Amino acid sequence: MRKLLVTGAAAVAVAGGVLVAPPAEAASAVQIYRVYYDSPGSDKGSNTSLNGEWVQLFNTSKTSRSLKGVKVRDKTGYTYTFGSFTLKGRKSVYLHTGRGSNSATHRYWGRKWYVWNNTGDTAYLLYPDGRVADKCSWGRTGSSKYC
Repeated sequence: MRKLLVTGAAAVAVAGGVLVAPPAEAASAVQIYRVYYDSPGSDKGSNTSLNGEWVQLFNTSKTSRSLKGVKVRDKTGYTYTFGSFTLKGRKSVYLHTGRGSNSATHRYWGRKWYVWNNTGDTAYLLYPDGRVADKCSWGRTGSSKYC
């Protein structure tokens, strides 16, 4: 998983005899940690099976972060938008595809069919303004991906 995004030119400047690297922008504090895209068992659409599909987001900072307006989206465009929700520092939240009762550690999309393709897909974490905060892609192997 990337930790820094470099902005500006890749050139290195010399200031007072000291090499100065180009400015860098820190990656989002909240990142996609893991995607479980192929729920256990056959994909028959039961709520239990749907909730076996999830995206785990992790707050890498020690500070709580508001996720209000933050979106999780797949390649097709299926999108979940967080309402008022704060993720505590160094904690995770699991976004399940199916229905359930939201808590501090588990959120539910409320869908009646699967979002994540078992043969390959990309999960995007988007800021409220639509910029990509993080993304995670996978291919045809396995049932989950650590990002």
